Amino acid sequence: MTATTHRWRTRGPAALAGIAAGGLTLGAGELVAALVVEPAAAPFLAVGNTFVDLTPEWLKSFAIRTFGENDKQVLLAGMAVVLLVVSAAGGLLELWRRWAGVTVLAVLGAVAVAAALNRPAATAAWALPTAAGAVAGAAALTLLAGRLRARAADADPMVSGESVSAARPPRRQVLLLTAAVAGLAVVTALGGRRFGQTLAEVRDARAALRLPSPADPAPAVPAGVEVDVEGRTPFRTPNRDFYRVDTALDVPKVVPDEWRLRIHGLVEREVELDFDELLGLDLVERMITLTCVSNEVGGELAGNAVWLGYPLAGLLARANPAGDADMLLSTSVDGFTASTPLDIVTDGRDALLAIGMNGEPLPVEHGFPARLVVPGLYGYVSATKWVTDLELTRFDRATAYWTDRGWAAKAPIKTASRIDVPGSFAEVPAGRTVVAGTAWAQHRGVRSVEVRVDDGDWQAAELADEASIDTWRQWFWAWDAEPGNHTLRVRATDGSGEIQTAEQAPPFPDGSSGWHSVVVRVS
Repeated sequence: MTATTHRWRTRGPAALAGIAAGGLTLGAGELVAALVVEPAAAPFLAVGNTFVDLTPEWLKSFAIRTFGENDKQVLLAGMAVVLLVVSAAGGLLELWRRWAGVTVLAVLGAVAVAAALNRPAATAAWALPTAAGAVAGAAALTLLAGRLRARAADADPMVSGESVSAARPPRRQVLLLTAAVAGLAVVTALGGRRFGQTLAEVRDARAALRLPSPADPAPAVPAGVEVDVEGRTPFRTPNRDFYRVDTALDVPKVVPDEWRLRIHGLVEREVELDFDELLGLDLVERMITLTCVSNEVGGELAGNAVWLGYPLAGLLARANPAGDADMLLSTSVDGFTASTPLDIVTDGRDALLAIGMNGEPLPVEHGFPARLVVPGLYGYVSATKWVTDLELTRFDRATAYWTDRGWAAKAPIKTASRIDVPGSFAEVPAGRTVVAGTAWAQHRGVRSVEVRVDDGDWQAAELADEASIDTWRQWFWAWDAEPGNHTLRVRATDGSGEIQTAEQAPPFPDGSSGWHSVVVRVS
């Protein structure tokens, strides 16, 4: 066997050794985070969450447009691929020269430590998981690469940049050691998941929770809220289909027994509430449509559900806010913040601290055990999930997560309408065809909807019954379709008489606008 061939046969195991050592770094870090600090301090999550925070707006918008609710999975998969490549490169570098790969590992560790310490809830202890993982990974890489250099130097003493006097270890022994390190990486990662608050435990706590009956049930929904058109959006969105857009790479895991809500700031008295106390209050039930500010014109980042909770105005009244307070700064257990205008929360609308959704406890992904729901505002300034802190403050003193990134501080939902049927580029037969869709203008209501074919006159659509001004409204229009390609457009008028604007605007900085259109072929 030539020296060149031997080097190539050694480089494969070196890359595997680097990957195994990198995996041990992450696994040991996750285990230490779960046992000593908290799972969010693990290096992989700390780096991922910091990446989310530092991602420029154009890239965030691209990810949501392209991947929708799967954007986090795509990010995690991308991070895993990058770490795989870098770890393999570290193994090759350590084979080439002692400490070269360890240096790469140390640099990555320093980045992860900085990311962990940058998290909103971080303390100095958050550096410990990454440091422990880096030490374990470096030790493993040094051991494995040393054995591989010994084999390589036997065939070519210059391959490692130094002479190696150790007896050449058998190839099988090196591979077994690498497999052992990889196995240890898996065990430590699984141990971190096991010793931390597991998702299964939270789901079990949710399944065991029995929601009380509302003291003030939701008003009966009129029988005619849904149009009888195949393919139209359901009036009430099932929990499994409700959109999810948030900054949490790993869903926060909070059990009701450990949940606390603190109300403080510009108040006469601080208030703290636990979950049992919340369950004992006179809860109300309301149907409310939520909309994400990232929703493009005609997009699907909107949903309608029945929420069970306690009025925020009543909770805040316990603390007696100061007269100069004008912002409610809500904070999630993972450090996310949202700034809600105080006058919106207290103007009589059904702003809730919600614990139920469509007759069930909140799904874990939607904020279990408690979240905020405020009709009429985009979610980034109102719908904090996993909420644990409410601070009364002022807009000239405090900012929140998305407003720090250039989004508007106050974000009322814009009037919007969407064509659900027929779909874009659909082919329909000539003659009577039904066009149907959904419109919303939360807390103003929808007064009318109009449809236009090509550049023709606007035609009034038929509206389904209105459940409330806080829910979306379905509509339909009978079209005598003529052969050819046609563009259908829709616009709505809200309850105040304001017509939906034709001006095209992207979601940033305060929500998209414009008329939704679809192109259809009539045969």
